[in-house]
Amino acid sequence: MTEPLPDLLISPVVQAALAEDLGRAGDVTSQACVPAEARLRAVFVARKPGVVAGLACARLAIAALDPGADFKAIVEDGARVSAGQQLIWVDANARALLGAERVGLNLLGHLSGVATLTRAYVDAVEGTGAVIVDTRKTTPGLRAMEKYAVRCGGGVNHRFGLDDAILIKDNHIAACGSVGEAVRRAKAAAGHLMKVEVEIDSLAQLEEALKYGPDVVMLDNFSLADLAEAVGRAKGRAVLEASGGVSLETVRGIAESGVDVISVGALTHSASVLDIGLDAA
Repeated sequence: MTEPLPDLLISPVVQAALAEDLGRAGDVTSQACVPAEARLRAVFVARKPGVVAGLACARLAIAALDPGADFKAIVEDGARVSAGQQLIWVDANARALLGAERVGLNLLGHLSGVATLTRAYVDAVEGTGAVIVDTRKTTPGLRAMEKYAVRCGGGVNHRFGLDDAILIKDNHIAACGSVGEAVRRAKAAAGHLMKVEVEIDSLAQLEEALKYGPDVVMLDNFSLADLAEAVGRAKGRAVLEASGGVSLETVRGIAESGVDVISVGALTHSASVLDIGLDAA
């Protein structure tokens, strides 16, 4: 089971989404059609198979409008579900439930889509030893939640931001003058808990980088043959991460080259929403 995110990280996102949706006058449709004291029982249902993530988003959206709502999750985040499977039972003030419905579904569906796509990649490399990781290509404001969804899908998180690991990319190298000089400066500046990774795009750069002892080397857009060659040359002196040109069709071959890590931006920037609905019970 993936350790859940604390509510204090999720609540601001939910609150902002509710404020955006309710606007200046609230849910005028429910106010016009539904008695103020009416209650509604409903169930969240997966319309398609996938992996669930973000159940707390639905709970917090409903609780924000009806603190006394009865909310029962039937599955846990990270669970594989089938089409038609029930995810959550809720009994709440009808106006509150209808007002929170879309926000809860938007976040739950999006995060479940990320978890579902991640699980597809993880399953595709099963048995190779390679680890699937995400990137910083996340939706602004949703990074912690999207990276949580990646963990729910069986993936592993890359760095969360610019402040928790050193990752030297091509423009850093251009500014420093060479791969070696960039790694040398980074190693000199890094504290004892700070990892240093460098992105390279050729085998020649690999040889130069390894001389300076980076913790991780990112092999950017390498061919399968060059990935295998890099694994042989590195001989375990650094963790090797493959990046670029990764898809569900190519990821198995990349993993079989022997690299340790495969980073996939698509996990967060291109995941389709998992279709989840709310039905009155």
